[in-house]
Amino acid sequence: MPLIAILPGDGIGPEVCREAQRVLEAVAPGLAFEEAAVGGAGYDAAGHPLPPATLDLAKRSDAILFGAVGDARYDRLDRALRPEQAILGLRKELGLFANLRPAKLFAGLEDASALRPEIARTIDLVIVRELTGDVYFGAKGRRTTEDGRREGHDVMAYAEDEVARIARVAFATAQGRNGRLCSIDKANVLETSQLWRDVVIEVAAEFPEVELSHMYVDNAAMQLVRDPGQFDVIVTGNLFGDILSDQASMCAGSIGMLPSAAIGSGTQGLYEPIHGSAPDIAGQGKANPLAAILSGAMLLRHSLGDEAGAARIEAAVARVIAGGARTPDLGGTMTTATMGDVVLKALA
Repeated sequence: MPLIAILPGDGIGPEVCREAQRVLEAVAPGLAFEEAAVGGAGYDAAGHPLPPATLDLAKRSDAILFGAVGDARYDRLDRALRPEQAILGLRKELGLFANLRPAKLFAGLEDASALRPEIARTIDLVIVRELTGDVYFGAKGRRTTEDGRREGHDVMAYAEDEVARIARVAFATAQGRNGRLCSIDKANVLETSQLWRDVVIEVAAEFPEVELSHMYVDNAAMQLVRDPGQFDVIVTGNLFGDILSDQASMCAGSIGMLPSAAIGSGTQGLYEPIHGSAPDIAGQGKANPLAAILSGAMLLRHSLGDEAGAARIEAAVARVIAGGARTPDLGGTMTTATMGDVVLKALA
């Protein structure tokens, strides 16, 4: 029986994870679930955002459903103890180096997009973001210059094998879609990006059927707004991917609608909505659970090989959106639990 680790985390994480678990139980009744504290909840329970028991559960599991972490009341902790370190630690410990973030506008949400409806309708892309390198994991710190000024420093670095493995994930993703891959970098300024581009071009020889293009990140940000329909699959580094994927979410209507998957070389993965913990609305039933529910669909597809179950969930979400179901982020009044209820009804 596949074991799914449920790591709800902080803020609205428990609320959205609850609805995603309900949907998974309905679609795949043969799953086992086990829950553990993570993030700020982990620190409160065990003095660390990623307690040993939580990491042990994550390693034992076949897949992880993750909520969200973070709260301003933990901001004064040492950086190593802040809630956000939990997700970085899980990625590193489990070797989850590739983040898949699909962005697609569901029919009926055209008015929720920051773009004009005729442009918003064209967005249907996947951003493949590298997760375990770049400035997020590079050497960092503060120092005082010779003339007495405070200075912060963060090292952006990629080794060629790190670039090659994320490139292969991106090319394979493009193979399963429309066969177009755009690599995003800043090779005109950054040596790290020049290596990135060189290696991506080398890997492209392994995938002759995929059309490869390159774009500087500043232009990519503009093009996502001007003409998002031109993109099929995007591959980029950790920092650029973090920014562009959030931008894409608003093009697709709401950050509350977009799921993500963090995968490695095996079948185990970590699945989470891309929105944050939103502590200002936690416990109020205002959170949109659809991103978490769609993350559950990605869990079935990528870790358990259940394409039929994943497609059922995605079709149910499309039906409820087309039928007018809306949580506050989408301009409606439906509660978190009620949205879960209507998805379950649509599944039936």
